[in-house]
Amino acid sequence: MKTGRRSPAGRERPGDAAEAGTTATGGAAPESIDGRVVAAGLVGSVVEYYDFGIYGYLATVLSVVFFANGTDPTTALLATFATFAAAFVLRPLGGLLFGHLGDRFGRSHILAATILSMCLATVAIGVLPTYAAIGVGAAFLLVAARCVQGVASGGEVGGAAAYVAEKSPAARRGFFCSTVQLGALAGALLASVAVTILTSVLTSEQLAAWGWRIPFLLSLPLGLVGLWIRFRLEDSVSDDELEAGEGQASAPAVELLRAHLPALLRTLGLSTLLFAGYYVTYVYASTHLQRTGGFSPAAAFWSTTVTLMVSCAAMPFFGKLSDRWGRRPVLLVAAIAFGVLAVPCFAVMNAGVLVPAVLAQVVLGLPESALMGVVFATFAEMFPSRVRYTGIALGFNLASMAVGGTAPLICLWLLGLTGSPLAPAWFLVAAAVVTVGTALTLAETRGTALRTG
Repeated sequence: MKTGRRSPAGRERPGDAAEAGTTATGGAAPESIDGRVVAAGLVGSVVEYYDFGIYGYLATVLSVVFFANGTDPTTALLATFATFAAAFVLRPLGGLLFGHLGDRFGRSHILAATILSMCLATVAIGVLPTYAAIGVGAAFLLVAARCVQGVASGGEVGGAAAYVAEKSPAARRGFFCSTVQLGALAGALLASVAVTILTSVLTSEQLAAWGWRIPFLLSLPLGLVGLWIRFRLEDSVSDDELEAGEGQASAPAVELLRAHLPALLRTLGLSTLLFAGYYVTYVYASTHLQRTGGFSPAAAFWSTTVTLMVSCAAMPFFGKLSDRWGRRPVLLVAAIAFGVLAVPCFAVMNAGVLVPAVLAQVVLGLPESALMGVVFATFAEMFPSRVRYTGIALGFNLASMAVGGTAPLICLWLLGLTGSPLAPAWFLVAAAVVTVGTALTLAETRGTALRTG
């Protein structure tokens, strides 16, 4: 760290800094953004959500490959989704670990470590022995690989969001931060396309025998490209900026809980519907369309693929809209729309008619796209640089643990408990209530300079 301190006494209020065209430290605000910054934020999310998406889309196949122990298919599928959820339990730990390192030592090299860890764990799943080969040990190895994925992904998203936000012009921060989440949908889309192609060209026997390995192994070239991009980055928070914000936090998590607890709780509340919506609309819906709607696997995967394509196209628009109208109104409208549309959209998806079912899934994907396009800019504007990585990562990943990885499991449990094919929709309605209530407490932060201290 540099030893020369700027006096924090002259720091401007965030709104004043934005109007004056300066950062909170008094330096010139960035007027443009390096394309490598956008690529660095996007590529990590692509890898993370591709890896997680592959597992979710292949859940019915993996339940046979790793858990075929004489139990009924529903029990095996529940075990598969429980393993899916296991990675999410460890995401907050990853957020704390990598967030601490990122806030203490800078963003760029930590982001390289997260993408490398995620990639290696995914490739490991692709070469695991099956239940038929080694019995129950296969399931234990799968859980171990998923745990590594969970820790790595917990550190990925908070750092990528903080990095891109800190490198973005204040007036276009919503648009550029939406590209991080665009990478999330692009990764899920890539996973959906890969699985769709596999189910279209391979028989179910070939898919269960060896075809399921291919998408996991394809993570290797994706991860290597991401690693190359991130090793070439300069950091997003300079020594001078940290000095002006009274230096680095020696214990970011402690400072976060002591001084920024309301912002952390808002991050958690806003992320509740984001995760529930993501994993119900883009991951679980494929299983629901097959088991409840009666569609073939190929039809269900194509429906999800179309939904992801539309959501990807719409997301930068929502980010740009938040730069113009504000974060709060976009978040409120999206959350309310989710709550209103969930039940009728699931009713259409349950009717067994393909085209209306696809349109219903597409409609349900749009408010999710809006939430994803706006939240990262909102989160970055809540926290100072000293704890920004940790704050985003911890709040975001606590929600992922509670309602993200567990969402498919909750949906299956609700279906069994109630016998109603609309049960997953009511889960979304409950999550929407939490996020609407949280959004109502937000102060508008559009266009403000990011704080350092």
